[in-house]
Amino acid sequence: MKKTLTIFLLMAAIAAILFSSPSFGIAQTLLNKIEKEYGPFAVRRAAALVQMMNEAKDLSEMEKLEKVNEFFNQTPYASDKDVWGVSDYWATRLEFIGKDRGDCEDYVIAKYFTLKELGVPTSKLYMTYAKSLRYKTAHLVLTYYEKPRAMPLVLDNYNFRILPASMRDDLVPIYSFSGDELFNAKQAQIGKIVPAAAQQTRPWDELIISRQKD
Repeated sequence: MKKTLTIFLLMAAIAAILFSSPSFGIAQTLLNKIEKEYGPFAVRRAAALVQMMNEAKDLSEMEKLEKVNEFFNQTPYASDKDVWGVSDYWATRLEFIGKDRGDCEDYVIAKYFTLKELGVPTSKLYMTYAKSLRYKTAHLVLTYYEKPRAMPLVLDNYNFRILPASMRDDLVPIYSFSGDELFNAKQAQIGKIVPAAAQQTRPWDELIISRQKD
């Protein structure tokens, strides 16, 4: 009797853990909107993003960085001129998923908001405006500080490996800002990568991936 009760309590505890574990999901109305605006491939990409996030939600922060960096770096690079017909445009994550192409700012914004939703503290995540010595151009990367004074790790769409900034001698950091400062950074026209004409007021994380009960 005592053994049976122990097994029952153990199974109940496991069930409680499983059913209390939240998962990520996208509302059907949003999927319908994505399909209407961007087509079925974008819907599959959005679903793949949700699947990746559910696989990553219980991993360590470093493993989350790896997963998210790898996922978005699969997206082909394309200039804003090719994608949007303008010289510079900062796409939201929804637009990046929808177009399935983008430039450095688009990778950074998508990675930032995905890691934020995965529970990585935004106090550890910065968008770093740098100069790429290799390509001789302005460049934006996402940097991760495990501790405030730690050497940051660089999440980049040029070099897919997550490396300490000290090993990225091809980048010269110029300015860093947080996600909360993203809108202000655009308005302040930081560097040449910030478009002067694109004074957008839209939410940057408009691809809503909500946490739901299993």
